[in-house]
Amino acid sequence: MSKHRGQGAPNREWRTVDLQIHTPASSDYQQPGVSYLDILRRGEARGLDIMAFTDHNTVAGYRKMREEIEELELLERLQRLLAEERERLQEYRRLLGKILVLPGFEFTATFGFHILGIFSPDKDIREIEYILLSLNVPADLLDRGASTVGATADVLTAYRLIDEAGGIAIASHVNSSSGVAMRGFGFGGQTRIAYTQDPHLLALEVTDLDVRGRRSTSAFFNGTKPEYPRQMHCIQGSYAHRLTVDPRNRKNLGVGDRATDLLLDEVSFAALRALFESNDFARSRPHRAAREEAYDFIQSAREEGRTLVQDFHESLSLRGGKLNAIISDVCAFANTNGGTLYVGVSGDPKAPPVGVRSPEEIIRQLQKEIGARISPELRVSADSHSNRGKPVIRLLIPRGDDPPYAVDDNKIFVREEAETGLAVRDEIVQLVLRSARAKFEPPPAWAESSMPPPAADPTAAPTSTPGRAGPSWDRRPTGVPAGPTGASSWDRSSTAVPAGVEVGRAARPEEEPQIRPEGGAGTVIQPPRTGVEIVATEERDGTRYHTVRDLRNGNVVKNVTRSSARRLWHYAITTHEGTPDLSAEGITWAGEIGLWKKYKKAGATRYDLVQRANGGLRVYYGVTDDGIHDGWRAVVSGDDEEGS
Repeated sequence: MSKHRGQGAPNREWRTVDLQIHTPASSDYQQPGVSYLDILRRGEARGLDIMAFTDHNTVAGYRKMREEIEELELLERLQRLLAEERERLQEYRRLLGKILVLPGFEFTATFGFHILGIFSPDKDIREIEYILLSLNVPADLLDRGASTVGATADVLTAYRLIDEAGGIAIASHVNSSSGVAMRGFGFGGQTRIAYTQDPHLLALEVTDLDVRGRRSTSAFFNGTKPEYPRQMHCIQGSYAHRLTVDPRNRKNLGVGDRATDLLLDEVSFAALRALFESNDFARSRPHRAAREEAYDFIQSAREEGRTLVQDFHESLSLRGGKLNAIISDVCAFANTNGGTLYVGVSGDPKAPPVGVRSPEEIIRQLQKEIGARISPELRVSADSHSNRGKPVIRLLIPRGDDPPYAVDDNKIFVREEAETGLAVRDEIVQLVLRSARAKFEPPPAWAESSMPPPAADPTAAPTSTPGRAGPSWDRRPTGVPAGPTGASSWDRSSTAVPAGVEVGRAARPEEEPQIRPEGGAGTVIQPPRTGVEIVATEERDGTRYHTVRDLRNGNVVKNVTRSSARRLWHYAITTHEGTPDLSAEGITWAGEIGLWKKYKKAGATRYDLVQRANGGLRVYYGVTDDGIHDGWRAVVSGDDEEGS
């Protein structure tokens, strides 16, 4: 099968990878007569460039293959090879010259969650077995390949030990019943955040990589969810327990039946790990053997549109407002969640791309401007690609580990949903605190232990999220969520307007109590996780000053006026000031929560939502679908997307 070179990187090629292959060393393997040569031959037939043997809680399958080869090589040196043995050795050499086979395992962690540990072929097998022993796999079960091995270590310990040993930790089939995303579970919010955002975790394996739309697992972890700001690399694997697909159950796959294409610099373990450590999320795609056309990830991004972590600039001039807008976006991404910026194309997928002239020269100029105008130093990678035959520049901006970042020393920008704006004083304070906490805050007590993190309290608001790995996310253990009672740079407040204080009346948000439903009893429904809330207002010298809460991150910003407010804040303040006596009439209620307005803004559906609490009404303006959870789904037309 021919391989396609990647755009913008002449040495990169799309390589077909299957990192979830079991062998007869797994006790539940369905075709025990299959040989390791059979598996390699099937991998060749499926066009695989890289495959990993990931038997249950053992590396015995890979070890047995290597032992068989070493025995044949010994016989060769002794000149005692039989004709059939010589053919086998030659076939091994031929296949292993075409396919990189990596040693690994599928570890069964506490509560039955599955984790892949994949290592370099240069890694000593005994070292990998020592990792399994350290994860409490019993020594007498180390070669059995059993999926059930008793009380083992927790998920976070597994991630850490695999990563610290130089391996790649991948959460296995995360959207299944044994996956750490816990899809379908009605509990475990904080645990789920920790298990899918841990800095030692490099990728998620999903079963729906080829599914488009926001309901797919990869879309859920694309960096726009408030509780999941770290965008995750997502791949798919065959989870093969047999050589070929089971004709009686087409979901029971064989080798290479659900593979991933990765754009790699070379076929090596180092290149694989480097990709997963990068913040380039356009270098993976579901493999389709019958389709050889080039994968246009830019068009796919345009179809997704402008988001918190993605934006577009149709044209560029190296002076004036267009350049300033690009620099401002770079700064905003660095101060928020990181992101990707496309220059030479609009966010409208139907509009023809404009392209840029002399992309290599433009890249050099942009890098020069970014280096000269943004401080502290921020490393932004840039490359050129093609969209419908037009050259387009892509900028990959990391989430900075030393905020706040400023343009021309004094202009600090942040990202608010799909828009960039100047940060106000309280947001700048939060950025400074984020930087300080990342440097000095000790890890939670359980982060380095073998105990799982605290389970989520269903009445508590989400609190935090970890930092990024590699060039885009800091990999310090301080990034691990601190649980319902902890605090971190991603803290979100769940405080409410005090009892007896009407909406619009001055209050001190830092002293607000927890939400109490009407009547003081019943299940507490936390506020949405995107949009804004006006929690207090006071008038001074004829001007109204508002205290605004950003529901995505819990930041409380004081002294916001209609004239100083950014777009969403301006809408909220204008609406708030225009309806000083909001009544329950005109609101579609579902118990204590309701929908006031539903509208389109910047191509996204937004909601103004209302909640009865503490004797009054709380209003949440401009909520997006990413912020909808729990009971709010029923309010906004029965959305059942998996929440956090």
